[in-house]
Amino acid sequence: INEAKESVRESVRKAEQASGYKVESAYVGVTGRHVSSLNNRAVVAITRNDRLVRSDDLRRVLTTARSVKIPVDRRLLHVIPRGYVVDGQSGVKNPIGMHGFRLDVEAHIITAAITSVQNLVKCIRGIGIDIDDLILEPLASSEAVLSEDERQVGVILADVGGGTTDIAIFREGSIWHTAILPVAGYQITRDIAIGLGLPFDVAEEMKKKYGTVTPVYETRTGSGSDTLMTNGHGVSHQDLCDIIRARVEEILRLIVLEMPNSEYETLVPDGIVLTGGSANL
Repeated sequence: INEAKESVRESVRKAEQASGYKVESAYVGVTGRHVSSLNNRAVVAITRNDRLVRSDDLRRVLTTARSVKIPVDRRLLHVIPRGYVVDGQSGVKNPIGMHGFRLDVEAHIITAAITSVQNLVKCIRGIGIDIDDLILEPLASSEAVLSEDERQVGVILADVGGGTTDIAIFREGSIWHTAILPVAGYQITRDIAIGLGLPFDVAEEMKKKYGTVTPVYETRTGSGSDTLMTNGHGVSHQDLCDIIRARVEEILRLIVLEMPNSEYETLVPDGIVLTGGSANL
């Protein structure tokens, strides 16, 4: 916990230095293998005489959706409506003001391990920062990098970080699926260290400084040399790129496998949007 707190403290210091503002509270991103999701359908009756759907009906149906049985060792993070159905009319994004007898919701429910969330909260509060809310990291990333058109047409967001690749699939303007893959930048660095016989810190520096999925060393330096040097260690740029490309291809295959339909191109015509530090490769 102490090491984690110091890491968070250093990140906050850098953010404050870059922005010129003091961080007093924050929305905190949650990710990791412990995160899981499921879809649930719920229904409520519209009982008023005018049969008009109001905001309190939306609250009722979402409350019903979140009543799905969740293990005691898990915490509910989000209940996100994917779409509403009014008296059998599907594809409704905002049913307020419509008339009907029955309101259904298709909801995407995201949970996380209680202990992991508690440890995260302890780290943040331990350095004197209040928590405004907890949010799944790919949802936060989507607000920054996806356009409304991409959300409507269909797109996969893949946030390739250090320890995990966070996935969010959007269709028709709504969240459709989320997943966390335990493969990301750390595994790429480890592959480089093992494959080229380098210390881990040197492999990390090589990855950040020269790493790409295709060799572009000549265009970067104007030199015909394929040899890269870092801290007295020399490696072939071609070999470095081959190792990186193999792991990146695996990550992309795993992302596609998260699609429940093999014809993923018809489900997400806008393809994959990559973000995160490791996406720079």
